Amino acid sequence: MNILSLFQYEFMIRALIVGTLIGISGALLGVFLVLKHYSMIGDGLAHVSFASVAIALVLGATPLLFSLPLVIGASLLIMHLSERNELHADAAIGLVSSFSVALGIFLSSLKGGFGVDLNSYLFGSILVIRPLEVWVSVILGVGVVAAIAFFHTELIVLTYDEDYARTLGLNTRLLNQLLALLTSVTILLGIRMVGTLLISSMIIFPAITALQLKRSFHMTLLLSVLVSLICVLGGIMFSFVLNTPTGATIVLLNGLIFAGIYLIKRVRAQ
Repeated sequence: MNILSLFQYEFMIRALIVGTLIGISGALLGVFLVLKHYSMIGDGLAHVSFASVAIALVLGATPLLFSLPLVIGASLLIMHLSERNELHADAAIGLVSSFSVALGIFLSSLKGGFGVDLNSYLFGSILVIRPLEVWVSVILGVGVVAAIAFFHTELIVLTYDEDYARTLGLNTRLLNQLLALLTSVTILLGIRMVGTLLISSMIIFPAITALQLKRSFHMTLLLSVLVSLICVLGGIMFSFVLNTPTGATIVLLNGLIFAGIYLIKRVRAQ
C-alpha cells in the first residue's frame, strides 16, 4: 500500500494530529518525571481516567471534557499526599489508581458490562477519534508544550535538586503541581488513541531511551521527542497497514528502539 494514500482518510489525519501532540507532550514530560522518580504517575492517572470515563458513560457526558477536572484533581491529590510526607509517591499513586480501577469496574458492571465505548478507551482506537476531540487535543496539547517551554528552566532546576530550587526562591510546590497538571492533560489526550492500559508507556519509553545516550539535558529532551514521534507516527501507519492495535504497535516500536540502543550501548562498553 502507498503510504501517501493513508492521508485520504479523515480518521488517519485526526489520529496523526492527536498522535503528534501526545508524542511531543509525553516525551518532554517523561524526562522530568523519570528523573524525579515519578514515572509511574502516568500509570496511576491512566487508571483514574478509566474510572472517569466509566462515570461519563454512565451519565451520558462527553468523556474527554468530563474527565479533565477529575484527572487533574487526582494528580494534584497525589502530589499533595507525597509532599506532605503522608505517603510516599509510589504509595499515593497505588492508592489512587487501585481505587479508580475498582470504581471503573464497579460502574461498568452496573451499566451491564464493558461496552464498545469503554473498550475503545481501555485499548485505544484511531477509528473513534472525533473532530471535537481533535480540537480539544490541539488546544490542550499546545498548552502543554507552551507551558513546558516557558517554565523549562525552573523545571530543570526542580528536577535535579528540589532543595536547591527552594533556596533560589522558586515555588517548588506550584512547579510540582504544574508538572502533575501537564501530565494529567497528556494522559487524557492519549487515552482515546492509545488506551488507558498503555498510555503511561508513551511517557516512560521515549524518556528512558533518550537518557541511555547520556547527552545534555536539552539534547535529551530533543532526543526523547524524536524517538516518540518516530514511534507514534510509525506506529499509526504500521497499525493501519498491518491491521494491528495502534496503541500496542506504538509501544512495541518504543520497546524495540529502547532495546536496540541499550544493546548497542552494552556492546560498546565491553
